Amino acid sequence: MKKRLTLSVLSVLVMLSMVLAACAPQEVIKTVEVQKTVEVEVEKTVEVEKVVEVEKTVEVMVTPTPVPSTRQGAWVDSVIFTEQNSAQAAVTQLKAGELDIYAYTVNDANLYKAVQEDPELAYSNSFGSYNELTFNPATFADGRLNPFSSPKIREAVNWLMDRNYIVQEIMGGLGVPKFFAITAAFPDYAKYVDVARNLEAYYAYNPDKAKEIITAEMEGMGATLVDGKWQFNGEPITIIILIRTEDERRQIGDYVGSQFETIGFTVDRQYKTRSEASPIWVQSDPTEGLYHIYTGGWITTAVDRDQADNFSFFYTPRDYPIPLWQAYTPTAEFDDVCLKLRNNDFKNLDERRDLFEQAMTLSLQDSVRLWLVDSNSFTPHKANVEVAYDLAGAVAGSRLWPHTVRFVGQEGGAVKIAQPGIMVEPWNPVAGSNWIYDMMPIRATGDVGVIPDPYTGLVQPQRIEKAEIVAQQDLPMAKSLDWVDLKFEAEIAVPADAWVDWDAANQKFITAGEKFPDGLTALTKSTVYYPADLWDTVKWHDGSPLTMGDFVMWMIMNFDPGKEESPIYDEAQAETVAAFLDHFKGVRIVSTDPLVIETYDDLWLLDAELTVTTWWPEYTYGPGAWHTVGLGVQADAAKELAFSADKADTEEIEWMSLISGPSMEILKKYLDQSAAENYIPYAATMGEYVTADEATARYANLAAWYETKGHFWLGTGPFYLYKVFPVEGTLMLQRNPEYPDMADKWSGFGAPKFATAEIDGPGQVTIGSEVTFDVYVTYNEEPYPQNEIANVKYLVFDAKGALVDTGEATAVADGQYQVVLSADITSKLEAGANKLEIAISPLVVSIPTFVSYEFVTTP
Repeated sequence: MKKRLTLSVLSVLVMLSMVLAACAPQEVIKTVEVQKTVEVEVEKTVEVEKVVEVEKTVEVMVTPTPVPSTRQGAWVDSVIFTEQNSAQAAVTQLKAGELDIYAYTVNDANLYKAVQEDPELAYSNSFGSYNELTFNPATFADGRLNPFSSPKIREAVNWLMDRNYIVQEIMGGLGVPKFFAITAAFPDYAKYVDVARNLEAYYAYNPDKAKEIITAEMEGMGATLVDGKWQFNGEPITIIILIRTEDERRQIGDYVGSQFETIGFTVDRQYKTRSEASPIWVQSDPTEGLYHIYTGGWITTAVDRDQADNFSFFYTPRDYPIPLWQAYTPTAEFDDVCLKLRNNDFKNLDERRDLFEQAMTLSLQDSVRLWLVDSNSFTPHKANVEVAYDLAGAVAGSRLWPHTVRFVGQEGGAVKIAQPGIMVEPWNPVAGSNWIYDMMPIRATGDVGVIPDPYTGLVQPQRIEKAEIVAQQDLPMAKSLDWVDLKFEAEIAVPADAWVDWDAANQKFITAGEKFPDGLTALTKSTVYYPADLWDTVKWHDGSPLTMGDFVMWMIMNFDPGKEESPIYDEAQAETVAAFLDHFKGVRIVSTDPLVIETYDDLWLLDAELTVTTWWPEYTYGPGAWHTVGLGVQADAAKELAFSADKADTEEIEWMSLISGPSMEILKKYLDQSAAENYIPYAATMGEYVTADEATARYANLAAWYETKGHFWLGTGPFYLYKVFPVEGTLMLQRNPEYPDMADKWSGFGAPKFATAEIDGPGQVTIGSEVTFDVYVTYNEEPYPQNEIANVKYLVFDAKGALVDTGEATAVADGQYQVVLSADITSKLEAGANKLEIAISPLVVSIPTFVSYEFVTTP
């Protein structure tokens, strides 16, 4: 007897929700050289029989079509952003022609079906959004007992939450249970799926276990249970939950509150919009105890091929300069593992696997955030609109959206885009807003050295010409694309004149020869070559040409805010700079015309393309011209404004915004002062790269810009910020006529090549006998080429759900693989229903496919 199970790869999240045994702010972003966006919204799942519908839709989805054009810059003339909190209302506006794109990852299953059936609408699917509970772990200053200051209680909450219920009943099935900081639809999850399955089984929903552990810990902290309610010092212990109201997080928050009530806690449900919640969870001092839990949602804006740094970002104070992050206190063991993964501090893939296993285990024990759902979201838009989307970040997170958005068959026009929020937090490139609603328009105003491929997560040259990577011999690094050259050497010596650190007191770089007189080596050397016409073709939006000073200023700002001797020292940035120096080995400007930059580093990624360091002046939170950042440096040093939310809170001053609000008057003061003095920031170093004439011209350009635009936001991207209306929640972008690229540069992305998997084998297996299963992998019903698949992994689970065996399937031919379970393996199975699970990891699209097959074993 044989049976066959076929599932679409495209619905990886849907499928995962069927095989798993129960498992931010979608407004925030996490950044590496390839930015990872954070802050998503949740989605609902489809049933297995709807898989084919999902697959077909994605395959026929509207994508940019190559059309020869002589148009320079963006396809459209302007983009208007407005706020719309309701996805239902947004779809109505799309149908009425009042909107062109609703740039949000929607998770409403009923709305999904309605959009699918409407010929006037189209949509894109994405897999990079996820939801969690953000705990406040601080000890409260007023003496109230905070249960979540205890790691044991935070860990126990994993057993209190029924993730399957959330996925199926609240999300309508558009997602899978989530336990880890890595994403179920990305490559690292597939690599370590055996580790994940074991931990998911251990932390599966078990409210009795949760209650037992939480009770013991609460009593140990001095709390008492009186008439079924927890008290401390004679007062009820009330858990304050900040519940976002715009999406499924409202229902999630209510469910979470109910679960805590079942074990004796009093719950204060505080329903907040993003603008109401942000000042509390982002900006307030955690010790004030204004909240215990925030219903977080996040989005990764590019397919993240290497999520090793996620543990450091989400569990340590290093990488996000806000007060809450500074309250994180991981154990020394966990912190060490996080730092090693952050810096790729391992010699081979076996060591990497060990670190991942430790991080996945220790993160659940720490649980300053409790992961709930990986979503399968959709973004609706008008059918007559083309726009490139990212499989992780959808339209909002795509770096390509401003380069590709257009009306079908025409040039020009105004595109109307709505999001659930606009100008949620201040814009400044150093430590400003990290919300996806802000980063979407911000990214349209900026540019990058390399740009992510929306399907693979690899990067392509944007402003650079080519790159070379030299890696230490035996590092497990590989390359896929021709624009980068990769070679290996036994030792990589750092030149004596390379800049390795920063002397904030004297405002000078420290060279390798000065700091390391006995010599210094690095694991990698990245050499980036810029086009010969760079300085002639790229301009800031105020008309100032891009110059070497912009690159050097960005280099300085990687160090200066974290140095105690600096006038702009920010304690929240200190850990980030310290972590940076832990792996950074130097930068050397080989040539300024044409521009060639070498970077030496012990931080490397598995892909050579992602190891390239460009130093293009696109800061973590937006583009930064040296003269606009310089105004901010003066205001921050004078403690009139602060780049970061943490410093603004500590100093009780305004969080700097370059686009609106009280910051404008202060920055204008420093513009006038800078123009009068011909000020060059960090003159001891910058003076070698910025002339007095350039400074004079830049301040004149910026003054004229401010006079007409009313803000200080400059970029080099395809759009510039034209007008902002903070009260109305509207902003306008205009096409940059000086942008050097043709409009059709990034046209032509076809459908992502998702694999479809099918397992064929016996439905009944005799214990102690060898058995063979065939795995068929296809795309568009054609065999998937072997040279386009990285690996096909199998896992065998017994009737109790325990992992019995795992390994690599054997390739037979294109699209065909075999899994042979030996007699020794089947002898470990007991009579009953067992499961074979297959994980397929393609090379041409970085979303793995999972499929499972059940078989019965008999004596």
